Amino acid sequence: MDHAPWYRTTLRWAQTNLTEIDPTRYDAAFWREHWHRTRIQGVIVNAGGIIAYYPSEIPFHHQAETLDGRDLYGEIVAAAREENLAVIARMDSNRVVRELYEAHPDWICVDAEGQPYRQADKFVTCINSPYYSDHLPQVMREIIARSSPDGFADNSWAGLPRTKICHCLNCRQRFAAEGHDLPEREDWDDEAYRAWVAWNYRRRTELWDFNNAVTMEAGGPDCRWMGMLSGEVLNNCNRFIDLRDILSRSEIVMLDHQRRTPEDGFEQNTEAGKRLHELLGWDKLIPESTPQYQLGSPAFRLSSMPPAEVQLWTQAAFAGGIQPWWHHIGAAHEDRRQYRTAEPIFRWHEANQDILVGRTPLARIGVVWSQANHDLHGRDRPEQRTLDPYRGMVRALSRAGLDWLPVEVKDIAQAKGRFDVLVLPNVVVIDQKTETALRAYVEAGGSLVATGETGRRDGHGQWREVPALSDLFGLVPDGEVLGADTTPDPSIEIPLRHSYLRLSPERRHDVYGPQDEEAPAEVLPRHPVLGGLDDTDTLPFGGLLPSMRAEPGTTVLATFIPEFPIYPPETSWMRTRRTEVPAIAVRKGPNGSRLAFVLADLDRCYAREGAFEHAQILSNAVRWALRARPPVEVSAPGGLVAATAYAQEGRWIVHLTSRVVTAPVPGRQEHVIPIGPVELKLHADSLTGSDVELRVSQTRPSIEPEGSSLTIAIERVVGHEVVVISAQ
Repeated sequence: MDHAPWYRTTLRWAQTNLTEIDPTRYDAAFWREHWHRTRIQGVIVNAGGIIAYYPSEIPFHHQAETLDGRDLYGEIVAAAREENLAVIARMDSNRVVRELYEAHPDWICVDAEGQPYRQADKFVTCINSPYYSDHLPQVMREIIARSSPDGFADNSWAGLPRTKICHCLNCRQRFAAEGHDLPEREDWDDEAYRAWVAWNYRRRTELWDFNNAVTMEAGGPDCRWMGMLSGEVLNNCNRFIDLRDILSRSEIVMLDHQRRTPEDGFEQNTEAGKRLHELLGWDKLIPESTPQYQLGSPAFRLSSMPPAEVQLWTQAAFAGGIQPWWHHIGAAHEDRRQYRTAEPIFRWHEANQDILVGRTPLARIGVVWSQANHDLHGRDRPEQRTLDPYRGMVRALSRAGLDWLPVEVKDIAQAKGRFDVLVLPNVVVIDQKTETALRAYVEAGGSLVATGETGRRDGHGQWREVPALSDLFGLVPDGEVLGADTTPDPSIEIPLRHSYLRLSPERRHDVYGPQDEEAPAEVLPRHPVLGGLDDTDTLPFGGLLPSMRAEPGTTVLATFIPEFPIYPPETSWMRTRRTEVPAIAVRKGPNGSRLAFVLADLDRCYAREGAFEHAQILSNAVRWALRARPPVEVSAPGGLVAATAYAQEGRWIVHLTSRVVTAPVPGRQEHVIPIGPVELKLHADSLTGSDVELRVSQTRPSIEPEGSSLTIAIERVVGHEVVVISAQ
């Protein structure tokens, strides 16, 4: 008999997010039948916070307008227990009604003028007030006493975002103990503002510990308070949630990651799962709230999301180790289409759960990310300054069919032996401990690929005269930054971004085209980082790079060509055809390590503009730095299939997920486009004579062994395929 706690065994979840009208229309028989059809093992049930769905005895705990003494929450919990389902009491504790505000104005966030912060008709509560330290613990204890839920989730537990500063008396007094007055505005050059940000991170972690102490004391050691967490790193920064600290304390993540962006596509959900598992642990679970209603702008909460959108989003989640959780707003809908979407997805998950948990990732490429980098360098523009380089890099790797894992900067010390190459996409903030860990990694034979302004700030966010690690790459700064910031900024004229890169050695002498007297007559082979680009000596750039000088032993593969006019066309010619400023440089390191520095911010440019040459150089640099072949590679038309690989005892599991986005408005994709043929290459001696099965299409692929490699040919992938390779 399995005695593992609920947070290790509950793989499929359901939530009917109650509204205030639902006590008059909740159809218990229908929802119970829907639980059966979708094979769920746990439910998230609205309990209290903004609105109580049971007859609470706590003063000012607002009860649903139509509750009329009914215990709807308790009825749903009782039904769930009869079905042997785990139960999570769902709260939303960050906003309250006017009645509570008038009784306890000191519990409410206020601006610098003393006016309360509001959202719609509700008042926003302060995490430093008795509302959080006294009122909410009473609510949680009351809920536990009435129904003994397995745990708690809370949708808006972290309080005000970073864009707003609370000036209530509680905040003023607490922050004064830190030795500062509250900052008046966002100003990253102000020591008090930076201290306020750090203090807010600590307060959220303290609140996490406090709430868990309350629920475990009242409900037992497995009654965990889990808040809810976003999978989007900048959202967590904005809410002062230190993911590494929080997840080190967590047994499970209740993931609220619903936001779609035109920039990221469905693979962002795979990335979120991998990034969170790397912090949480791969033996723990991450169920994700997956809306069955339309997202977008606006979000039509009562209308069905296209099934294709839900399918592709969920399949990308499975590839990242995320578990399914269907979510409806309200207990009754006239648009009945949304009730049909989850069942086939959840039934497939149940039939294949043996390969969806208990896995170890196989990727040998680590892509470094850092919340400190987003804060201390991204500052007021993290989307462009720090997220876009990361986004562009991982997109380039996926396009090239390479598997990778996110690595939080503080975990670099554990990278030796696990990763063959670490990628630093504009990781500008590098403290002394991180620099030491990176040097030790290289000394042990690990390779590095860095981009942009990596290492230009210290751990406090201050600019360095000499960037961290620049000597490793054999580069000396001259203090100048060339080109233009890639941020769309009306103050930056387009011509200032009209720059290029010159590739070396130049090869156009032997390429079809007009005679060019400046073309070198001797045509030499190029470095693998420039592979596939032999027919051009220049590439579009349009970004920013720090000016450096290469030392002996460092090979410069591309140099900077300054911007020149583009209007009118008659003026569009290079004023300066050549410089000595390195844009791409490589060097051999100790113990077989390889070092590549893409000084030109091609990763950020690729995220913004999608120039295929930028992606090609980035993936080429990583392949060169790898030295050996990666365990898994996939090739598909246009690079439109991403691979994510895992190992279990006696077998490998490879998820192939579609990268095709057809809807201009995220959340509205109505088609799944077949992609094929797809070729999967696996490299490992243990795979000789393996049996291969396709868990989605249930077809038999073509298999071709060659030495220690195995090539699997798949006719087509329709959204998602899972290839299971079992040793015979």
